[in-house]
Amino acid sequence: MKQSEIKELSVEGLKEKRAEYKKQFSDLKMAHSVTPLENPLLIRKVRRTVARLATELTKRELQ
Repeated sequence: MKQSEIKELSVEGLKEKRAEYKKQFSDLKMAHSVTPLENPLLIRKVRRTVARLATELTKRELQ
């Protein structure tokens, strides 16, 4: 997800997307530990998306 897409989401939407991407990250890590993924950079991309979502949530809570 791009930062512009993240800013458009509501707080509830952010929480849902963060949970969704955390689950995807967990699944990717597990799959990669069993058999190497074709594109291991996908793990990094998902991890960074989770961080972007968490950062936006924190920013909104502090406002």
